[in-house]
Amino acid sequence: MNNSSVNKTGFIIGLLVLGMLFLMMLGLVFGSVNISAKDLIQIIAQRDKTSKYAVILWNIRLPRVLAGVLAGCGLGCAGVLLQGVLNNSLASPNTIGVNSGAGFFVMLSMLLLPQNLFAKSLMAFIGAFVTSVLILVLAYFAEKSRITIVLAGITISSFLSAGMNLMKIIDTDITINSTQFLIGSMAGVTMKSLYYPAVGIILGIALSIVLSKALNILALGDGVASSLGLRVNLYRVIFLLISSMMAGLVVSFAGLIGFVGLIVPHICRYLFGHDSRLLIPTSCLMGAILVLLSDLIGRVLFAPFELPVGIILSLAGGPFFLYLLMKKGGRRVNA
Repeated sequence: MNNSSVNKTGFIIGLLVLGMLFLMMLGLVFGSVNISAKDLIQIIAQRDKTSKYAVILWNIRLPRVLAGVLAGCGLGCAGVLLQGVLNNSLASPNTIGVNSGAGFFVMLSMLLLPQNLFAKSLMAFIGAFVTSVLILVLAYFAEKSRITIVLAGITISSFLSAGMNLMKIIDTDITINSTQFLIGSMAGVTMKSLYYPAVGIILGIALSIVLSKALNILALGDGVASSLGLRVNLYRVIFLLISSMMAGLVVSFAGLIGFVGLIVPHICRYLFGHDSRLLIPTSCLMGAILVLLSDLIGRVLFAPFELPVGIILSLAGGPFFLYLLMKKGGRRVNA
């Protein structure tokens, strides 16, 4: 890139960072109970943890905002990896069933080990990875029809949804606790529930950035990648592990949030091109902005009532998915 392009890219990334920080601040201030900027500064400066606004800030708003950042970063990055691994512009954690796999295993952990947060995170990762491997196998046999991958994901999701509904019938406690989980929501997230996911998501993003050059080579196709000395199968499994870990961990605390991993990589490719070294960090930032904005809209639009972030994202993502389906037909992401 020439100096002009580098400066333009740096400027846009700077705007993304500022946009994310601005939305984080708005997320701390606005909701069913608004906290003024003066009160916010006072609470932070005095380390107040006992007043009404302080309790809302530290116990409700801050975990929720951090959850939005983690969910957006994790799903945005996972979308880039899945689209690169499958060479399919329609691939994302929710469109190919990865979210459903994680959700099924999370509900299984809710049934068997309801109080164990580590088990919840671990089961989410296992479910996401098993589903990803299954989709990869199907992709191998459906090489001539990329749209088959998405159709297979929809089929797998329907089976997993049936399993989740069965567990709701078996255990009424799960039925009570799973409504927001199945929609996708940041409500009720606690700092304690973010510890394990935060470590895994940050690790996954760091590994993705380190291995981004290999993802660029993988996007050229198996034959070209192999001729360049890349161990294709090994890196494909590694990227599947990383994307499954991030998508699964997001599901463990935020539920079945959809479309972030589909929308964000396309926006970032339009703005920054196809280089994964730039695409991964910008998709993380854009994903965080999208989730924070959607959560804020859901909280403020009908206050004191709120719409779960999953509904807002589905309203935005559904038409976008149909557009891609008709326009691109799931063509290769490097085409």
